[in-house]
Amino acid sequence: MTTNTPAFRDPLNAPGHPLLATPFTARTDAREVIEGVDLTGRRAVVTGGASGLGAETVRALAEAGAEVTVATRRPEAAERLVRELAAADGAGPVHTAPLDLADLTSVDAFVRDWHGPLDILVANAGIMALPERTLTPRGWEMQLATNYLGHFALATGLHPSLRAAGSARIVVVSSGAHLSAPVDFDDPHFEHRPYDPWAAYGQSKSADVLLVVGARRWAADGVTANALNPGYVLTNLQRHLDDDTMRAFGVMDDDGNVTPLPYYKTPAQGAATSVLLAASPLLEGVTGRYFEDNQEARIVTDEENPTGGVAAHAVDPGAADRLWEYATEALRTP
Repeated sequence: MTTNTPAFRDPLNAPGHPLLATPFTARTDAREVIEGVDLTGRRAVVTGGASGLGAETVRALAEAGAEVTVATRRPEAAERLVRELAAADGAGPVHTAPLDLADLTSVDAFVRDWHGPLDILVANAGIMALPERTLTPRGWEMQLATNYLGHFALATGLHPSLRAAGSARIVVVSSGAHLSAPVDFDDPHFEHRPYDPWAAYGQSKSADVLLVVGARRWAADGVTANALNPGYVLTNLQRHLDDDTMRAFGVMDDDGNVTPLPYYKTPAQGAATSVLLAASPLLEGVTGRYFEDNQEARIVTDEENPTGGVAAHAVDPGAADRLWEYATEALRTP
């Protein structure tokens, strides 16, 4: 990463842009994608960085020399990780800070307490498939609130610090679940339609991709933003799934033992695309795109019945601008 404002390459929604390819694969781990990259002097924030993909992202960035803040609802959960990296030769300092993305008071406090430039913001924290419709005090559906609206508030609140870095990156962890659920602008919080855990999750992940498309407005400030699908990984994200669902997914046997299927990734492999987008020189100047397995994904349509790629509804610039306006207004409304 450089401190000069990069020359930006065409965003994903530009017609006919070539897909960015890298030498890495689905089995490359987080450390490998930035091997040889020196992040000394860079500052990063990783939400949900105490465990799973977030912890592996923190490890890779810190071991490359970055100063990393683990933003999490329970900072004490990251204490072991902080101690581990404090003892690692050459690792940058790692701090913790409280952050509850579903609580705007918490987000505002985090932003208020942040001082100085910010080079990397990894929007990694998330919740999945809450079995019942759950609302925040503002009346927001919890998955949309945590996965998207909280991160939108964090990114916009930290925008001055990202701009001050001169060449900053935002990384948003989405999911292949976005393919089946566009944002329902008429009823985003399931006030009128029946609540469905997976529709709510998929909608929130479509919103995450639209966030990076909407962030193209920050290109002149030296801020890039890209989204990704980490793939199938067993982490705490599955904590709201019951045993029957886990068995239906094929990752739990009759005795309750959880075992990943052969195509599942390790957390370190799942975090690789996050780290690639956050720090690899290959991504210099790239913005508004969606990646999976360390490669840029092609745009797919519903008619293709896709199992991979990025849905056209998630990279529509008109929808991205509409969602940006919606979120901006939602944050203003008590």
